[in-house]
Amino acid sequence: MRTILTAVVLAFAGGVAFFVLAGRGVFGSHEGPGEVTPVARPAADVSASEAEVKEAASEIGVARPKQVLFGDLHVHTTFSFDAFLFSLPLMGGEGAHPPADACDFARYCSALDFWSINDHAFSITPEHWSETIDSIRQCNDVAGDPSNPDTVAYLGWEWTQVGLEPDDHYGHKNVVLRDLDDDKIPARPIGSQRLAGGVPPLWVRGLAALGGDDRMDDLVKYWTEWGDTPDCEIDVNTRDLPHDCVEAAETPAALFRKLDEWDLASIVIPHGTTWGFYSPPGSTWDKQLTAAQRGEGRQNLFEIYSGHGDSEVYRDFRAVEFDEEGNPTCPEPSEDYLPTCWRAGEIIETRCLEEGQPAADCADRARTARTNAAAAGVAVHRTVPGATIEDWLDAGQCTDCREPAFNYRPGGSAQYVLAIGNFDESEPAHFRMGFMSSSDNHYARPGTGYKEKFRRGMTESQGGNPEVGGLLGSFFLPPNEEPESESVPFKIEQPSFQVFEVERQASFLTTGGLIAAHSDGRDRNSIWDAMERREVYGTTGPRILLWFDLLNPPGSRGTPAPMGTEVAMSDSPIFQVRAVGSFEQKPGCPENVSAVLGAERLQHLCKGECYYPSDTRREIKRIEVVRIRPQVSPGEDVKQLIDDPWKVFSCDPDPAGCVVTFTDPDFADAGRDTLYYARAFEEPKSGINAGNLRCERDAEGNCVDVDPCPGPAGRNDDCLAPHQPRAWSSPIWVDAAGV
Repeated sequence: MRTILTAVVLAFAGGVAFFVLAGRGVFGSHEGPGEVTPVARPAADVSASEAEVKEAASEIGVARPKQVLFGDLHVHTTFSFDAFLFSLPLMGGEGAHPPADACDFARYCSALDFWSINDHAFSITPEHWSETIDSIRQCNDVAGDPSNPDTVAYLGWEWTQVGLEPDDHYGHKNVVLRDLDDDKIPARPIGSQRLAGGVPPLWVRGLAALGGDDRMDDLVKYWTEWGDTPDCEIDVNTRDLPHDCVEAAETPAALFRKLDEWDLASIVIPHGTTWGFYSPPGSTWDKQLTAAQRGEGRQNLFEIYSGHGDSEVYRDFRAVEFDEEGNPTCPEPSEDYLPTCWRAGEIIETRCLEEGQPAADCADRARTARTNAAAAGVAVHRTVPGATIEDWLDAGQCTDCREPAFNYRPGGSAQYVLAIGNFDESEPAHFRMGFMSSSDNHYARPGTGYKEKFRRGMTESQGGNPEVGGLLGSFFLPPNEEPESESVPFKIEQPSFQVFEVERQASFLTTGGLIAAHSDGRDRNSIWDAMERREVYGTTGPRILLWFDLLNPPGSRGTPAPMGTEVAMSDSPIFQVRAVGSFEQKPGCPENVSAVLGAERLQHLCKGECYYPSDTRREIKRIEVVRIRPQVSPGEDVKQLIDDPWKVFSCDPDPAGCVVTFTDPDFADAGRDTLYYARAFEEPKSGINAGNLRCERDAEGNCVDVDPCPGPAGRNDDCLAPHQPRAWSSPIWVDAAGV
């Protein structure tokens, strides 16, 4: 008996030890950086691309053109926590996509001129930061002559902030660094906060390891390494902190202060500013316009478009309103906008009436539902038990926007941000940021917008996964609930995937955009200088060529002032826009890419499709100009300050492009600072998720049914719909001289 008891005790102790070891990630592998393929793009290809731009510029009449270089400054690898989760087999993932994959994709698949790595700082351990630096250096070492590289890789990270209420929400910003010398790189990236519940307790990790596959063991290893890294002390000069901690800055002011302490060349780029997936209803950018929060000198670019959709346009609807005590209330629907909180009331009222309850009681339940939903923030869907994607119709969406961000928050739109003013200081303050686009890809794939193929992997759309259950399912999805005819209150304690509308947003994720830089050269410093002077623009993915110039800047002796310029003048400004369409794409990949990568690597990395331009350019259909007159006094109605579109020019069908010239005859008499920017639209084509929820509308234009992505084809559905690829210039600011 004693022998049996001893054996049982030893077996139990061994089982516990095994469980603890599994929960500590002993059976998993460290997520390494991968190996950069040590072959540059052929110099002839790089030269040919430069020659094509020069030829197009010459044909459309651009004198002394700079190079136009295309890049992506928003790229995640599986060093990012969410990207790691997306890589799991249970999520239908592809496995590891480390920093080396991002380099190879930018070089071979998308043939980008420059890109940056931007993994979430809150989950980057000291080891991963060191490996990221080494990988970016390897990528640049392969690029050839530093004065004429095939691609330039910039180091960076994402500052990922999520507030529970509008007053404490600032959003996400990418930090991009110019240099790669040891003394010009921060000791650690600076995040905002750790993701609540990001590192599960030991017993959960043990269960995950024992119940999963090798990739799940790797996740447990990742969790353990992350959890073992302590938080840095708060309010200590960043240069005095140890290297082996995770640093946080809770507000933009704290982030900018820490960057100032490093005193290194960096650019901060806000993104996802209208993305209501995580931005609380009622959020606006007004609070970021204070001297401490606006990041003057660093925050000079704005991501107007990404794989999360368009963040350009302002609309005067709001998801919630606030009473005199600051409590959220539910606004009534308007012609183009159905608040999600209002739809919550409609769902509850319909269920109640279908049960045969008195109409008055059902109306009361609807009012309660609207109140609960308005108070729930981004978790509005959790207040209606058992509601499906189809039940919500198009509630919360900007229905007259082009590929808008999900649950659109217009108080973070580019137009709103540039229109508002702060009058608390001696001089009025306004944001002045150039426009750019990028991808926000989480599969180490910079610049995915060259072809509208492969929703799975070329976008962040996760719809069509196998059924995700167990521990992983509980992390991502709310519990299954039966439909009820009464609303339930829901209060968010901590931001997490469970409180976000993960499934419905899958219909709003696109292949993402590109930043284009008018640069004096291909080298790192020339590209950086173009970004600092805001001589950049954004596209929805295609390599549209765009020039926007002020033709009569004062004192220029006939030299135009390009996009991004600020001038003061009293005469009416005269502008010119020139646009040339992108190249039609050939199927597959160039032979040299296939030869370098090999068939297996080509398929894993590029999915067998690369940037592969033909000789045929797509037509530019029209050019639009937007005019914004920023606020000059508190309380001015922002809607009345934005003329969108101010001017519209149809273009002749000419593969050489389109040129328009115009003036603002009102400027001199108006006597107020004004900014202008241009949009160029290509001919229509199909785009992934361009139809969003694919509403069926009645005769009055109301959405009566939706066909969310993916449809019956599941994970193989690319959810294609017609759209017009486009490009946005950075603004030109024309101040009224003497005012």
